[in-house]
Amino acid sequence: MTIALTTLLDEANRYLDAAAIKDYCPNGLQVEGRATVARIVSGVTASQALLDAAIEAGADMVLVHHGYFWKSEDPRVIGMKQRRLKTLIINDVSLVAYHLPLDLHPVVGNNVQLAERLGITVEGGIEPGNPRSIVLQGTLSEPRTAAEFAAHIKHVLGREPLVIEGDRPIKRIAWCTGGAQGYIDQAITAGVDAYLTGEVSEQTVHSARENGISFFAAGHHATERYGVQALGEYLAGRFGIEHVFIDSSNPA
Repeated sequence: MTIALTTLLDEANRYLDAAAIKDYCPNGLQVEGRATVARIVSGVTASQALLDAAIEAGADMVLVHHGYFWKSEDPRVIGMKQRRLKTLIINDVSLVAYHLPLDLHPVVGNNVQLAERLGITVEGGIEPGNPRSIVLQGTLSEPRTAAEFAAHIKHVLGREPLVIEGDRPIKRIAWCTGGAQGYIDQAITAGVDAYLTGEVSEQTVHSARENGISFFAAGHHATERYGVQALGEYLAGRFGIEHVFIDSSNPA
């Protein structure tokens, strides 16, 4: 079965409410390929490795969280960018990317999908009165030490997290996938026991230590594998087409 690319895009944009979210890149269709889609291949980042694997898998459309054309990006089509775009264009494959809309969504979003896998009960955003809070907060079913929760993260994500151990058991936790270490101060203000994200900065360690909370950096790629899979599955189920997720490994 196939579906028109335009129909699929209309549904994805509607479902994610993409037009309402200000972002650092264009969300939705970034490179236009063939007019119909029978197979979606999803992945975290539109790297050359993912594109090559998607072409090999027979993709009509590549769906990612990290696409192209960022605001700070060199606009010239040269080098790596030229090779990536050439791969898509000569194979007539579309590239569709959703950044913040895929982080924020209450069902297929990266944050809620990660919480589901880690057994965190979502209570809402960390910013009072902001329905689009990028950082969520919630609770664990029972208190855990930092070491216990780190072991749980490793088991679920298959990646050893960087851990800063706080001075109390973890019951309430705030989190945001990817490169959201800068929100640790909001987490501290909210009074949680721990903050979880993908990356770490030098100053993040001091903030955690000096405020007595635990901090976990579980990997940008590792924490953002699940939203794009969920979106791909939603679209495939909605239109009766195929979806394949390809995890191009990235240790960061």
